[in-house]
Amino acid sequence: QLQASGGGLVQAGDPLRLSCQASGLSASLYYVMGWFRQAPGKEREFVATIRWSTGSTDYADFVKGRFTISRDIAKGTLYLQMSSLKAEDTAIYYCAARNGATLGSSSAMYRFWGQGTQVTVSS
Repeated sequence: QLQASGGGLVQAGDPLRLSCQASGLSASLYYVMGWFRQAPGKEREFVATIRWSTGSTDYADFVKGRFTISRDIAKGTLYLQMSSLKAEDTAIYYCAARNGATLGSSSAMYRFWGQGTQVTVSS
C-alpha cells in the first residue's frame, strides 16, 4: 500500500516536498519506486524513479536539475523534492512501486500505485 502526501498550492519558484509512505511491500530491498504525474486533459507521465536498494535514480528530462527523488529505507518512505516549480508542474502526483531492480519510465511497469496528491503552482 502506498500513501502519497505533501501536495498543495504554491507560487511559481517555490519548493515543495512530496512523501510516499510504503507499507506491505516485500520485506527485501528488491524493488523500484517512482513518481508520475497527470495534468488535466493529459496522459500520466513519468517524473522520476529510484532503485530502493542502491539509490540509483533516473529522471524525466523536464525535471532534471529541479526535482530530486530519494528514499529513507528505515522509514519506508519515498520523497520527491521539487524546486523552482513552474505552472506547468501543476498535476496530480502519484507514487508507484514494482518488484525488481530495473529502473523504468513506463507506468505499465509498476504494479502498485498510491492515490495521488495534488500539486498546484500559481504563476
